[in-house]
Amino acid sequence: MNRALFYRYGLGAVCLLLLLAARLAVNAAPAMPRGKSVYLFTSFHDADQKYLRFLYSEDGYRWTNVPGTFLEANVGVSREFRDPSLLLGPDGVFRLVWTAGWHGDQGFGYASSRDLIHWSPQQFIPVMTNQPTTVNVWAPELFFDSSQNHYIITWASTIPGRFPDLLEKHDNNHRIYCTVTSDFKHFSPARLFFNPGYSVIDPFEVQERGGYVLVFKDNSRTHLNIRVAYGSSPMGPWESVSKAFTPEFSEGPAVLKLGDKWLIYYDAYRKKTYGAVETRDFRRFVDVSGLVSFPSLHKHGTAIQVPKAVLEGLLKASTQTAPPAP
Repeated sequence: MNRALFYRYGLGAVCLLLLLAARLAVNAAPAMPRGKSVYLFTSFHDADQKYLRFLYSEDGYRWTNVPGTFLEANVGVSREFRDPSLLLGPDGVFRLVWTAGWHGDQGFGYASSRDLIHWSPQQFIPVMTNQPTTVNVWAPELFFDSSQNHYIITWASTIPGRFPDLLEKHDNNHRIYCTVTSDFKHFSPARLFFNPGYSVIDPFEVQERGGYVLVFKDNSRTHLNIRVAYGSSPMGPWESVSKAFTPEFSEGPAVLKLGDKWLIYYDAYRKKTYGAVETRDFRRFVDVSGLVSFPSLHKHGTAIQVPKAVLEGLLKASTQTAPPAP
């Protein structure tokens, strides 16, 4: 410690200066996780609905922003960017799909990358044009079926009059649809994937103990919360729908494997916070919302495990360009 500072200002003032310097150092350079791999969470902000953003975490509970943005949406009628789903394929390529617009877009956005910094040209995948009255294509989600070596992409759409409206608006009565692709150039015709008899959105599929689990939002007016269904095949049929295990007004489930347990994150959109439940078998769920922390403005995305070098590249790239205003 500098003696002149000590005698002139006293021990308390010097300690305060040292504390402020330490905080500035932390803000200037985010602490790098120590392991060989980290967790990434894709994100977007409601304020712009235009850019791909990332969070990172070492433990899956505490999440930190990666500064900056990494893709600006430019496909579809609305050219929006919402609900990014990211998956690292067995070929070492990251595949990304997203909601391209609230209404009027009968497909979703797609791009690929090897480092999450440099991206292929964006494409608009028109999966519902064979159903010309389709209102929307929301929250496409990627799942790799290793048994068939292809990708299953699921999403929610409303086709007015296709199903009884019950308490839903005529243009807001969703079911889950899907397409299959092995090369992201050729896609199977869209088909119905999940119809529990009421409106559902935000599908997320995982493989567990020889079977499959579909996590989804019950979007019926009397529930608006998260449930799961079970299947012996990655294409269903989906049966034995669980009771809701999140509060009302929760959506956008994302599932991450942590050792022998799973975390199911969800967007508590009325409260503008993120919650989570833990499960080991997708039948018993424990609320751990008090243990997770997310940066403000984070919205619906997916969490995956990636090599630490990928995060290092993102952090390095983020220091070279200033992020747009939130």
